[in-house]
Amino acid sequence: MSQAELNLLIEQVKQCELCKPELAHGVKPVVQLHSTAKILIAGQAPGLAVHQSGVPFDDASGERLREWLGIDKAVFYDPKQVAILPMGFCYPGKGKSGDLPPLKQCAKTWRALLLAELDQIQLTIVIGKYAQDYHLDTAKQSLTETVKNWSDYPRSIMPLPHPSPRNNIWLAKNPWFAQQLLPELKCRVNDALKD
Repeated sequence: MSQAELNLLIEQVKQCELCKPELAHGVKPVVQLHSTAKILIAGQAPGLAVHQSGVPFDDASGERLREWLGIDKAVFYDPKQVAILPMGFCYPGKGKSGDLPPLKQCAKTWRALLLAELDQIQLTIVIGKYAQDYHLDTAKQSLTETVKNWSDYPRSIMPLPHPSPRNNIWLAKNPWFAQQLLPELKCRVNDALKD
């Protein structure tokens, strides 16, 4: 598929209303894709701030994620370098202890089609349990186990917790994340962008 054809597919995604009845805040798919992207960020679903701006990771989570990756906004928001494809494309709404899980219809309908067009990806960053279960088949493991065993996965895949400020306690309880995983993550990001 050419980039022009991928652009048509992206337009179809942005017009998608399959989950409209389940979305209290309305339909507003947020993705960032280009066929030449070297890094894929496979996240959960947009939060309310992202829903309002239409810009992926346009919040405190995004600030932290860019810090973890060691890249600035110019690189992060360049779709020719970084693709952002969450498990759910629209804000799912608020739950008791944070946002609701991503709706499954996005992945069922669009994910395989879109991933097939991202054939230049060198590094897939898998953020959160829902994305890890899809990309890594980790349904029987906890998020902590998956992230702690990051070196067991191929060099082209890096599992991460969500960079949300809600995870500050998790980060404090797991100092190995900053000490061991983050330096390796920055190295892999740098290598992927050089290729």
